[in-house]
Amino acid sequence: MDLGLQGKRALVLGGNRGIGLGIATALAREGAHVAVTGREEARLSQAVGELQRAARDAGHDGVQIEGRALELGNADALPAFVSQLEQGFGAIDILVNNTGGPDYGGATGHSAQAWRTAFEEMVLPVIVLTDLLLPGMRARGWGRILTVVSSGVVQPLPVLGISNSLRSALVPWSKTLSAEVAGQGITANILVPGRIDTERVRLTDEAIAGRDGLTPEQVRQRSTGGIPMGRYGDPAEFGALAAFVASVPAAYITGSMLRCDGGNIRSI
Repeated sequence: MDLGLQGKRALVLGGNRGIGLGIATALAREGAHVAVTGREEARLSQAVGELQRAARDAGHDGVQIEGRALELGNADALPAFVSQLEQGFGAIDILVNNTGGPDYGGATGHSAQAWRTAFEEMVLPVIVLTDLLLPGMRARGWGRILTVVSSGVVQPLPVLGISNSLRSALVPWSKTLSAEVAGQGITANILVPGRIDTERVRLTDEAIAGRDGLTPEQVRQRSTGGIPMGRYGDPAEFGALAAFVASVPAAYITGSMLRCDGGNIRSI
């Protein structure tokens, strides 16, 4: 299937590693120009090289790949970031909102500042960046807004109280947004990863192991036992979902919450 992504321009937040890199790779393989963000310059440079190779291997030698350092916790700097990005990279057609996770812990015992910092890093930049990029999408009559959350918004995870709470705010936000832009050729969807085999999930396993007095491998075995497919997912599998949702054929999919979790979440 031709996803119609060749020549489209995508911005993937946190695209230098994990799920974000899986999404960026899938888009690059489809011929989209991709800009990825992250905090670490070395990891950004490495990701750019990986994405360039992925695009070439798929026959897209002319794909433009860029890495942009970005501190999401500074919302005031986002307008300048977008202005510079559009001047140097081009207007964004596909926005992948993918933010990092907060500190581990339950629902209580965190300072007010910890909650505030997490909100400013996980929720506020998603809303601000989307607002900044929407005018261009509206003007072109085409756009895709993908927001990656966590399975914790459906089935709360025990050591991620802050994440469960704050990521959940983005679900009704995206749903509200989808109705506002549906008539303008723009879709907005929520993507829900299960236990995708990334550095963040391995750290989560370690946190659960510390709480329960187990080894990380025992936690992984226990988690895998509860997944009908019997394994953790691969970032490439999640990337494939994102690439389709961002595609031209997916034009009638909006306001949805799509899971990629191997059947782990049992609710309908």
